[in-house]
Amino acid sequence: MTTLTVSTSIDRETAELIGDGLNAYNYKTAGPHNEQDLWIVARDGDGAVAGGLKGSSEYSWLFVEWLWIDAGHRSRGLGVQLLGKAEEVARLRGCIGVHLDSYTFQAPEFYKRLGYEEFGRIDDYPAGHSRIWLKKRL
Repeated sequence: MTTLTVSTSIDRETAELIGDGLNAYNYKTAGPHNEQDLWIVARDGDGAVAGGLKGSSEYSWLFVEWLWIDAGHRSRGLGVQLLGKAEEVARLRGCIGVHLDSYTFQAPEFYKRLGYEEFGRIDDYPAGHSRIWLKKRL
């Protein structure tokens, strides 16, 4: 008989067992994912963080997890610079594209202006807004 346990956290050993099992299946089916993290940090003249991008590349695509610009540095092209640098790194890593997600109250139109196209959407996530997935082939 199988039992199911529900919790908000599990021990490290169990998490690794599950993750290693999934990775073994994925490697067997699709080959190694060659995952590599990416951080790009923008600092102002005083050394304070003005913005940043967090991503990771795997299976020949770069996923942008975070792109944030400090309110005092917005509308100055810093987002374009950060995303451009990420695309440059993606090309150097042999990636064929970049993908990311954004809420409708964030910056989907910004990404679309830079050549990203919507390929998925969940409406009312959160209520009254949508979560949008975008991609760009390099």
